[in-house]
This record gives sequence, structure tokens and C-alpha cells, in this order.
Amino acid sequence: MKKMITLLMAVMILFTQTFAAVNSTPSTTPAPLFPIGHGVSVTADQLLTMTPKEYKRLTGHKLGLFKSIALKSAQKKANKAIANGANKSQLVALLLVAFVGVLGIHRFYLGYPVIGIVQLLTFGGFGIWALIDLIMIITGDLKPKDGSEYNPAL
Repeated sequence: MKKMITLLMAVMILFTQTFAAVNSTPSTTPAPLFPIGHGVSVTADQLLTMTPKEYKRLTGHKLGLFKSIALKSAQKKANKAIANGANKSQLVALLLVAFVGVLGIHRFYLGYPVIGIVQLLTFGGFGIWALIDLIMIITGDLKPKDGSEYNPAL
């Protein structure tokens, strides 16, 4: 259980550092190392591509079935988050809702296609829904569907 928690914590740290690395300028600092147990640490890239066999080769211990499933699940989520990235700008969402809010284009941009279609068909709830979304985007309450923060935020 302790190994699985350590592994999941490493993947969560990877999320935050990957998003920070995507948005920052390149530096000469070495890649951070993540402990995976038994005194072994790996880089973020190694963690994202690690297999149970690779884990056994590095640590000398077998990764159990549930921990293998947890590893693969965390890797899929990390890869999906990296692919989507925190690349939704609050300013772009604000401009979309301000100029074409009644068409629901901002909802498509933020990853809510069903709500976007409903807004498109109802003209943004006759403008009321678009106005509410405008306020929610300004305050930061309406975020991208994947749960990431805006990059950059207002």
C-alpha cells in the first residue's frame, strides 16, 4: 500500500511539474527524480513509460496486480493531461463569451460540447446564460472540463 501511495504521489507531482515545465522557459536544471520505492528514483519520462517489468528490473521487487493497474491508470491520466495540457486561456474564453457567447462557442473551447450545443440551439438561453457564463469566466468559476487551471489566467 505504501508503494502504491508513493507511486501515485509521484504521478501527481509529475502533473504539476509537467504543466510548469510546459509553461516555463528552458533551463539547465536537471530533471527531477521521483522515488518509486526501495531506494530507487526515476525521471518523469521514465515514470510515464514504466512497465511492471521495468519496475522489477529497477527495484528487484515484483509489482502486484492492483499496483500494476494503478500504475497504468495513472500513466494514462498523465499522458492525457500532458496531451491536453493546461493550454486553455482565460482571456480567450472571455473574448469568446463576450463576442459569440450566445452561440456557446466558449463552451466548446472549454470542453463542454453538449452544453455548447444547447446554448447554440437556445441562443445562449436568450443571452441570459451567456451573461452568466461571462461572469463565471471573469471570476474563474467556469474552468476547462479537464479540471486544469487557465493558462494564463486573468
